[in-house]
This record gives sequence, C-alpha cells and structure tokens, in this order.
Amino acid sequence: MELSLATRVVSAHTVLEVGGEVDVYTAPKLRERIAELLDSGIGAVVVDLGRVDFMDSTGLGVLVGAWRKARASGASFGVVCGKESLLKIFRITALDQVLPLYPSIDAATAA
Repeated sequence: MELSLATRVVSAHTVLEVGGEVDVYTAPKLRERIAELLDSGIGAVVVDLGRVDFMDSTGLGVLVGAWRKARASGASFGVVCGKESLLKIFRITALDQVLPLYPSIDAATAA
C-alpha cells in the first residue's frame, strides 16, 4: 500500500493527514514532508494518523525526529492517533510518554 499525504489548516495549525502504511519504504516521504513544513517556518504542525493502517519502527523514528526538529525550531508538534492498534505501539515503546498524542484534531489544535 502507498502513503498518502495531505495538508490543511485548522485553527492556525497545519494538519498533515497521513494515510496508508508508514514503513521502511514510505517513511522517507513522510520525513521529507514534515521537514518541508517545519523548514517553511510553520509554527504548529499536527500529524493526523487517522487513516494509517500500519506503522513500523521506521515511522516511529520519523515522528520522534520531527518532534525534536519542531522543538529545536520553536514550533509545536502533535500527533493525532485514535486507533488502538497504533496506540499500542506508542505505549509498548513508551513513546506515549514522549510524543504529544491527542485523540482528535480538535484536541490537538486546542492544545
């Protein structure tokens, strides 16, 4: 399956909607798109994983790297994840204690 990426603005946050599978083959595309957003000076990025069917450790690494890059540039960064299968991966790796996770776009953009 391929990766789909789309952006939109919600309450002064740029929301990157991700769909499909985030794995070793598609993660570079996600990394590049997030870097483009952060490099353009956007102050708030939210990655919406609502349409992601699968994510491996490469995808988790991309999100951690993006979070670090956002912090270094003074931007806010959040991840919307409501799927239990993905949340389980965040909990197992303890990344739910590191990355700002939100159950919905409304919650992420209100933070």
